[in-house]
Amino acid sequence: MTPDQVRLVQDSFAKVRPIAGTAADLFYGRLFETAPQVRGLFPDDMTEQKRKLMAMLGMAVANLNHPESVVPALQDLGRKHVAYGTQAGHYAPVGDALLWTLERGLGPDFTPEVRDAWVATYALVAGVMQQAAAQAA
Repeated sequence: MTPDQVRLVQDSFAKVRPIAGTAADLFYGRLFETAPQVRGLFPDDMTEQKRKLMAMLGMAVANLNHPESVVPALQDLGRKHVAYGTQAGHYAPVGDALLWTLERGLGPDFTPEVRDAWVATYALVAGVMQQAAAQAA
């Protein structure tokens, strides 16, 4: 990722933080709408899961300038997701739901440059998680 992409992601996520609860609702609503097969991988009460999602996103975004500091946590998360039943094919709908959520949450601030920066961010995060998951399987 370029320094400009890191800045775009961090600046845009700062705008999402105040609406974190709504963003998490939008994200999971969209994910379960477009990939209903993953709903069974999650608890009925999504309160804690939504909090975890926003916390992990916040940690990843905050550390984009120092990916080495977040890679171990992402690797651990990838390995845990294997035990939850996550499959490689689940990562694409998650990425799509994330971009959809950001587009709704940021409105006109979700420019093509911001979108590209988030695509790069998700590719990095998902790539690290998937690599760790593949090694754990």
